[in-house]
Parts: sequence; structure tokens; C-alpha cells
Amino acid sequence: MRMSEKILVLDVVGLTPNALAHMPHLRAVGAGGFRAELGTVLPAVTCSVQSTFLTGTLPSEHGAVGNGWFFRDLGEVLLWRQHHRLVAGEKVWETIRRSRPGYRVANVCWWYAMGSSVDTTITPRPVYHADGRKAPDCWTWPPELHDHLEAELGPFPLFTYWGPTASIASSRWIIAATRRLMPDHDMTLAYVPHLDYDHQRFGPESPQGVRAAKDLDAELAPLLDDARAQGVTVVVLSEYGITPVAQPVDVNRALRRAGLLHVHHNATGELLDPWTSRAFAVADHQVAHVYVHDDADLPQVAALLRDLPGVEQVLDAEGKAEAGLDHDRAGDLVLVAEPQAWFTYYYWLDDANAPDFARAVDIHKKPGYDPAELFMDPKDRWVKARAATTLLRKKAGLRYSMQVVPLDPSPVRGSHGRLPDDPEFAPVLLCDDASVARESLAATEVRDLLLELAGVDPGS
Repeated sequence: MRMSEKILVLDVVGLTPNALAHMPHLRAVGAGGFRAELGTVLPAVTCSVQSTFLTGTLPSEHGAVGNGWFFRDLGEVLLWRQHHRLVAGEKVWETIRRSRPGYRVANVCWWYAMGSSVDTTITPRPVYHADGRKAPDCWTWPPELHDHLEAELGPFPLFTYWGPTASIASSRWIIAATRRLMPDHDMTLAYVPHLDYDHQRFGPESPQGVRAAKDLDAELAPLLDDARAQGVTVVVLSEYGITPVAQPVDVNRALRRAGLLHVHHNATGELLDPWTSRAFAVADHQVAHVYVHDDADLPQVAALLRDLPGVEQVLDAEGKAEAGLDHDRAGDLVLVAEPQAWFTYYYWLDDANAPDFARAVDIHKKPGYDPAELFMDPKDRWVKARAATTLLRKKAGLRYSMQVVPLDPSPVRGSHGRLPDDPEFAPVLLCDDASVARESLAATEVRDLLLELAGVDPGS
């Protein structure tokens, strides 16, 4: 085996054979080593799959059952939490350190990073000012790294990391930060998000989706050159493949019309009431966790949702166990969408009653994932002018609310979350070390591959 002292683990989110056809620099990684089919987990979403990669276990064990869930002890739906302790199990670098004390690890934007046991961390973390303004920023460990990065690269480009202005600028910043950290670490984890944007906006086979793949490949070239020059073993992987979709499924609206979901009203509009609702769903791309407070309601809710167009599976306790999702954080029922469908979080029945955050990019207030945040409302002819006016208010230090996101989900053309049907749109793994070649790996086997590359017996 070529036993490299250092490893770069690149999570190129959304990377599939279909996208790889347009990415010659990444293809060269596999050409010099091997390329393998990579299995994923249900749900095939960032937080769940990354946690599986790092622990070698399924969501039923590590507990990251999605990008968010209903916290039963708090009575709150919370998405995109960041504390490392939300993920149970020994992480791959912790296993390595039992054999190699002092093994240095950097985490550049992999999730659940805050408070972890790695040596160096960079993770997105906006500044929320007392007057309500949100400013781009990141959290780092050690703390002084923050100012060094800002001096070299500028502030973390949060508004190109997600939202209507999401672009390659955020991936460019992450790649530059990774290049600075890699020489000083034995393992460097880097999450590169660019394919997520236009593949969801326009579809993976659209001209925009193809262009995104080509542009990202060009941005990655200097980092791959650095790895080659420094003798760093490169592992490239992805959590999921984005597939074409055309059917949004309003599961919460169906529950509300059946009298199972309740809302309360305040000055911001209608708000989902998880405390009194008999059933509600936390939508997460093509998977939805449905929480049912009374077991007696389970048959009614399951029957209702099985008949909902766009729903392929309704997993009960037995189905969750088979899928590796039988964890207390998971819904009492878990829905899986049909291949062309995905789940909205919408629960209001009249757009006039939508909460104010519905038209904003607000990933922490919305009780579910909202890919419409990638768009400015195409039906609002003045949306860009209003956005510009709002930015002027922000620059003047005044309160502002960026109300630009459409309430019509139909522009969304790509999604993920269900297990893939077509290998061309499934995850892929590349490695430039042919001595550890496999034809395929399960997501749970990625950890053992990394251990092997680090010179640690996976069975130890």
C-alpha cells in the first residue's frame, strides 16, 4: 500500500457519474487510482450521510436522522444545528488517535463541527446583531484563525453559500481556506457545495447544471495540484445525487385539511403549532418525518398519507428499522417521495396568511427545508428593485427584511433524499491510491477506508 502521511477528504456534494463527465480534474483522481460506486443512506441528505461517513453507522445509531427534526424534549422543530455532540459514536479521527496520538485533523465546513475534537475548524456562523441584522461570518477553532482568514480571504461569503445569490464564490473561499490548512494537518475534511445550487434550481442535466460542474472542476484544480505536490492522498466523495423533479408535495397542508395539524396566529402570520397538532411533518427534500402525538392516530395518518399523490412509501416502525432510521428523533412515520416528487414544508392554506419568514431566507425559523430559497420570486417584477432597496437599508444600519423568496415551489427542478434508482445520478467515490481499490462501497464503509489509508486496522 502507498501509505501517505496525509489525506484530503473532499465532499463534493451532488457529485455523480453524470456530473463527473464534465469534470476532467476530478476524473483524473480516479484515473490515477480507482472509482467506485458509493452507497448512501436514507435520508440521503447532508447531515445524515456525513455522520455515517465519519462514524460508520446508520442514522438509527448516530442519531442524525435528517438535516433537522422535532426535538421532542423542547417541543421545537430545529434544523441545521451545529453542535458536534448531536452525533453519537466515535469519529474516524478519534479511532485513528488511539493508534496515532497527535494525529491532526482539520474540518472545513463539514457539518456538526462546533465543539468537535478536531484540531482546526471552519464552519459557517452568521452574526445576528441586536437590531435584527444578519451579517456573514464563520466560527473557527482556534479562535485566532478567524481573523487570519478574514485578512487573507475576506469574510466568509455567507450570502453566496445559500439563498438566491448562492454562487461559486462560497466554494472558491472554502477551497482557498482548505489549501491554507492542508499542509499542517494529517487529515483535512472539506465540504464543497457548488453543485447543490443550479442542480436544484434547474436540474442536473440542464445547461446551468453542466456549467456548474465545469466551473467547480476548474476551481478544484489548484487544490488537487497542491495535494499531488505534497504527497497527500485524495478521497473525493458525495453524499447524494440530485435528480430531476417536477412535483412538490404539500404534506402538511394535507394534514391540516384533515384537521390533524393546527396553527396559531400572531403579527407575523400563521405559525405551525407542534404542541397541539395531532400530526405534522418536518419536510427534508424527498423525505419527511411525520410526528404523531397519539399512537391511536397512526392508522388514520398513515392511510391519509399513503393516498397523497407523490408519496411512494410510508415507513412505520418496521419500515424504519429496515431503513436504519429507527431512532427516537425520527418521525413516528417517515415518508419517501416518488422519484419525481419532493416535500414542501408549507402548512398555510392561503398565501395571505403565510408567515413573514416564508418569503425570506431563514433556515432556522422554517419548520422544514425550503429549496425555493434559491430563487428570487419570478412572478414579482419588482423583486430585484425591492431587494436593492432593502440592501440600502441594511448598509445604512436600519432594520430590514429581505422578502424575495417565492411561495410557489414550482421552479425547483432538482432534489434528493430518497435512495437512488439510477447509478448515473447516485453518489460516487474517487481515490488516487489504487492499492485500496474497491468496485463499490456502502456509506458505512467510508470510515474503514479512511482508517486503512491512515494505516490503522479497521478491526482494531
